[in-house]
Amino acid sequence: MNKIKRYSIQEMDCPTEEAMIRNKLEKLDGVESLGFNLIKRVLTVEHSLDDIGILKYSINELGFDAIDLDDDIIEKKKQSIYRSWGPIIFALLLAILSEVSEILELFHPYLPALLALGAVIISGVTTYKKGLLAITSGNLNINALMSIAVTGALIIGVWPEAAMVMVLFTISEKIEGLSLDKARNAISSLMNLSPNKTVVIQADGVLLEVDSTVVEVGQVIRVRPGELISHDGLVCRGSSYIDQSAITGESTPVEKLIGAEVFAGTINKNSEIDIEVTADKSHSTLSRIIQLVEEAQSHRSVTQRFVDKFAKYYTPIIMGISLLIAILPPIILAEPWLVWIYRALVLLIIGCPCALVVSTPVTIVSGLAMASRLGVIVKGGVYLEQAAKIDYIALDKTGTITKGDTALVDQIVIGREENILDIGILLARSSNHPISQAITRGYTKDFKEIEGEVSEFSATPGMGVHGVINGKTYYLGNQRFIEKYGKSNARLEETVNKLEEEGKTVTILFNDIEALAIFGVSDTIKESSREAISYLHKLGIKSTILSGDNLRTVRYIGLQAGVDDYKGGLLPEDKTSIINELKQTNSVVAMTGDGINDAPALANAHIGIAMGGIGTDIAIETADIIIMDDDIRKVPQLILLSKKTREILVQNIVIALGIKMIFLLLTILGFGTMWMAVFADMGASLIVVFNGMRLLRWKSKKTRRE
Repeated sequence: MNKIKRYSIQEMDCPTEEAMIRNKLEKLDGVESLGFNLIKRVLTVEHSLDDIGILKYSINELGFDAIDLDDDIIEKKKQSIYRSWGPIIFALLLAILSEVSEILELFHPYLPALLALGAVIISGVTTYKKGLLAITSGNLNINALMSIAVTGALIIGVWPEAAMVMVLFTISEKIEGLSLDKARNAISSLMNLSPNKTVVIQADGVLLEVDSTVVEVGQVIRVRPGELISHDGLVCRGSSYIDQSAITGESTPVEKLIGAEVFAGTINKNSEIDIEVTADKSHSTLSRIIQLVEEAQSHRSVTQRFVDKFAKYYTPIIMGISLLIAILPPIILAEPWLVWIYRALVLLIIGCPCALVVSTPVTIVSGLAMASRLGVIVKGGVYLEQAAKIDYIALDKTGTITKGDTALVDQIVIGREENILDIGILLARSSNHPISQAITRGYTKDFKEIEGEVSEFSATPGMGVHGVINGKTYYLGNQRFIEKYGKSNARLEETVNKLEEEGKTVTILFNDIEALAIFGVSDTIKESSREAISYLHKLGIKSTILSGDNLRTVRYIGLQAGVDDYKGGLLPEDKTSIINELKQTNSVVAMTGDGINDAPALANAHIGIAMGGIGTDIAIETADIIIMDDDIRKVPQLILLSKKTREILVQNIVIALGIKMIFLLLTILGFGTMWMAVFADMGASLIVVFNGMRLLRWKSKKTRRE
């Protein structure tokens, strides 16, 4: 059985370091798979090794410090990395003095050379180590290019420029790292939403403040006004307004009464409440969100994969062009060797792919962080980018378009047995379907007075349930269910049709002989659904409702919502078939739903979107995107965010390549210098980083109007 080992590698900032580690470890026998979390700088290794020491040793050989996952050690290590500005400032001073001494010809050429060497050694040791490892492993990355360029400059005697290039490159690497951290922290700061201490009410009523991690399911905690809620749970005393914006993206606090569900990471606004804990800290909704978003960055977008692949071939090409520029003009045209070698070295610096490589992950991470702030959890950059391409969206009806808070409005007895409605309630109470729950809630009789128990209970997805009560088999389901058993008749169909034309969902109770009773439940459309469908239409996206409910009720809801099409009476496999048919029209198809019946369709759509607030676990696990508060208006917001993300991705690629092409031309024409090259490279890197981070401040046009 394979084992898992996790390391923190704080020097692992971007795909450049990832590629080095991957090339090193994948060659080891016993290493099965590698997982890279660049947000947390964590490497996960699945292996069958008896001695795991080889893993740490191999990583350390690359010049990285791999430490076993320990938050305290990691935090200290992280702080130590970004406190090391002193040597860099000193190296910068030496580089400036080298330039000044050369201009003034002080002890020329010895003093400029010594000062430059000192600056290069102080600031460039890490770059040289990584560069040498990259060259020996056949992975020509930015460190390799910079090491070759600076070494070449030192050899041909361009001392001050060599020193300044290395110092400025190191400074840009540090600034870039800090900038990337800001994007990462937009997600990792979610950890701070959960308090470390929790007040637990003990069995004798005494309040005891304990570490939040030791609180167990079933314990009761007390949360005062203004405090963060530490655990998921149910309000068991008091009532208050809760700010859920960090979890669901809702802009206004939500009133929570006794029995209401609350989430870890939300804020109790105005009254003291007691909460019965329903999940420990590591399994709370907040923890699941953090885990999903952190894992999302490993699912790379199409653009990200393209850029990584492009950079893999781009760097060797730049090396080849530089070599040709260094040797062909002197050999063919008898040009001065030093002039063209210098130009080749400038080209190496300009050709560094760092800005191109870093342009995509920082943009994707920022987009994922912004989506989480909206209350939308996207499970990967690939889905964030693909959402912009959606041109057809299928929607489940109950809980997605409608409130899902159905109410029992009709109870019609048509059979001759006694206590028929009681039998229907017994079956409904055994089911967790929203319609069955509505029937149970609407029944006025005290459940204690109902005689009998259900045995041999079974559900038929998309149709209904059945079970044995008092020795007889009874069925409770839709019209398709009773037709399956051949117990329908003209009178029953007439009554059912009338109720369905009124927009009601009909459930029929019957036995092996005849229909016994009809239950009519009514659901109301969400106001947000009309607005969301309207916004989707403005974006050019078509919509259809796919429901297991009868066609008349679906049509009634569909007309209210304003969808382009609607289909009712569908089994789970029918929804999946329709999704597959839509995909064959070359449309990018999304499916939105919340139930077990929706899971196959969610899995088959290009993008599956689950309603997370009331969604079943299987729907949430199957989907690619989760809407935490069940507000379907978040779908067009997500699509707009996706379009903005793609726009910035394209901008960054154009900026990174455009700047390099301009300076490439200047270099070939003889106007480029090492100074210009390093500033161009550093400038391009910082521009794409800050441009990508604009997504952290993004607001949709709709949000701005509000």
